[in-house]
Amino acid sequence: MEGIMTSSKTTVHNNEGVKKPSGRNIPLPPGDEVGAAELGRKVAANLHEKRKTRALSLDQLAAASGVSRAALSQIETGRSNPSLGVLWKIAVGLGIPFAELVSGADRGASILRRADTQILRSADGRLESRPLMPAGTSPLLEAYELLLAAHSTHKSEAHMPGTREVIIVLSGQLRIMVGGEMFDLGPGDSAAFPADKPHEYENRGSSESRFHDLVIYSR
Repeated sequence: MEGIMTSSKTTVHNNEGVKKPSGRNIPLPPGDEVGAAELGRKVAANLHEKRKTRALSLDQLAAASGVSRAALSQIETGRSNPSLGVLWKIAVGLGIPFAELVSGADRGASILRRADTQILRSADGRLESRPLMPAGTSPLLEAYELLLAAHSTHKSEAHMPGTREVIIVLSGQLRIMVGGEMFDLGPGDSAAFPADKPHEYENRGSSESRFHDLVIYSR
């Protein structure tokens, strides 16, 4: 079962073939593990409530999301924390925005402090995602800051029908591949594309790519 990673084990090689730890190998503070545990509790509660509201069995949700019944059961009972990719699959299977699965609703004025945000990682630790908006801000818009390690590729499953993404590159290089099209972006460049089909982010550069990702839902 994939898990939320609280520290990265990524290594890079120098020209002599000697392994050196990358900057991402620095252990994260204990608060990160506390945040991961809290996120796991939120996801478990939200998954159970959303699934029951839709009268979906675990088997039905497994078929809709592509996540196994056993994995869904472990997540819903708080025995396992899913990775970023698995969370997206579950949200698509439930037909809800990603933020509804990982956050609690907040209808009043709210502030999201950078120090309070919970970073999510891909299973390989090469992609990090940090929310940029307080939970419950909008059912139609989500904003994230993404960090993609050098010489890395991240493949994303199709999101809900009608979903679009807007990518704004802040630093580094980024290649986006979607529906047979390919876009090469640098700092200050942006691209919009349909995210309801599989898409891919690639950083072919030697330094980390940092970019903002706006996810826009159709409903």
